[in-house]
Amino acid sequence: MSVKVTPYIPNEDYDNPAMVVDFYEFAMANSLFLHGYKDTIVVFDMFFRENPDNLGYAISCGQAKLTKFLLNYHFNEEDLIYLRGKGMSEEFLECLRTYKWKGDMYALKEGCVAYPQVPMVRIECDMIGAILIETYLLQTMNFHSLIATKATRISGLSSHKERAVMEFGTRRAQGQSAGNDGAYAAVLGGCIGTANCLAEMKYGPEVKAVGTIAHSFIEFYPDELSAFRAYAETYPNNVSLLLDTYSVFGSGLPNLIKLDDELIKKYPNDPNKRVKSARVDSGDLARTYKRLRKALDAAGKSYVKLIASNSLDERKIMNMEIYEGAKFDAYGVGENLITSATDPVFGGVYKLVAVKNADGSYTPKMKCSDSSVKAIIPGKLMAYRIFDENGQGQCDLITFDDEVVEEGKPVTVYDFDPTSFKRQRVITPYKVEKLLVPYIIGGKLAGPLPSITEKKNYIKDQLENKVWESELRPELPHVHYVDLSERLYNVRTELYEKLHGGKI
Repeated sequence: MSVKVTPYIPNEDYDNPAMVVDFYEFAMANSLFLHGYKDTIVVFDMFFRENPDNLGYAISCGQAKLTKFLLNYHFNEEDLIYLRGKGMSEEFLECLRTYKWKGDMYALKEGCVAYPQVPMVRIECDMIGAILIETYLLQTMNFHSLIATKATRISGLSSHKERAVMEFGTRRAQGQSAGNDGAYAAVLGGCIGTANCLAEMKYGPEVKAVGTIAHSFIEFYPDELSAFRAYAETYPNNVSLLLDTYSVFGSGLPNLIKLDDELIKKYPNDPNKRVKSARVDSGDLARTYKRLRKALDAAGKSYVKLIASNSLDERKIMNMEIYEGAKFDAYGVGENLITSATDPVFGGVYKLVAVKNADGSYTPKMKCSDSSVKAIIPGKLMAYRIFDENGQGQCDLITFDDEVVEEGKPVTVYDFDPTSFKRQRVITPYKVEKLLVPYIIGGKLAGPLPSITEKKNYIKDQLENKVWESELRPELPHVHYVDLSERLYNVRTELYEKLHGGKI
């Protein structure tokens, strides 16, 4: 039977997130479909192998966006026309026409401190739904987790020295979606706001849009003081100035003092109508800060806060604060945050780990590799966090989903690190937390999603109270222990030897 193929006409304005797919995924799904595996249930895990920037931890984010994507998963007629032209079978296309995602999604809580090898997301569903979501899932989880992790360092959450950091990177982000998602993730990681208005429109006042003036505003006026006066007249309760358009100390600072004196004279009984802050965006920021602070304090204007921007990152900020005693009241951080410039790839992967059998059991599946370190952990898995008597995470324990780990009961574990001197040991959990929680069950939302504020507080609480401080070191951090249950360790070892012909 011949099928008339309608040519697909490219449409730059078309957007269906379900089509954020690497083509090989469609090629595989179509073939498996034609071979009768349409209803086969499979299990995939998303995990990562290394923390960004060689840190001792990562922050898991993106679960909310991924959940909403799966709940609204569908294909349009335009998608089918395109796929027909790419050689997909009519039977497969007919299946996609009415396809709805009806699987299960378990994941770490959004904002959960995460470690390499521990499943971040577990997907269990029919073969089509598992394969075709890979790219969107990885794109979402990798980017959100990358930026949230970076933000915890820049905002000082990881060092227990919080800073007021504003995310200023939209114009340097890799596209609109990165600007929006990055602003959201940065706020989860401790930022107090973003320059991005659309982000606030999308996510609400918890992702607050902030900003004042640019150099162009000051350049437009015949002189700097006229620009300062115009801005103060428009926003008398929120006077924030930019000092380095011409010269910080030659004109910016004198004009700030003159304007503030004018405001005091004009509004003597309203202390809210004063110069609130001043920003510096160039030069030797640390030296400038110390000179400005000294001059403003001497002029009786210690209430004027100082803000720094200009290609900042956590190291530059830390160096100014620790080595030069220059601690600005707030920072605007742009490209180095929104791109995680020091390590711009999170590196999460998505692997088949099990196939469900007709009797309800699961057959573990494993990519072995010639590198035993990259050999995945097979089976339908669960992850637990074991806490010590101080309430801090001692290790993460990966088990089969049907295994139970209980507080106060000894359990034999095997260190995942093959270089560990003593891989086997017995631990008695003081406190246990099940890490993978249900987001979607049978295609339905399993429960309400937490608010941005709740997720932000959750991250803060973990880094302050539930993580060993040695894991938070910026250099040579302690490597969090990730262990396998004895049963899982034995299955993985046996499967590796069977498939690869060697020992792990």
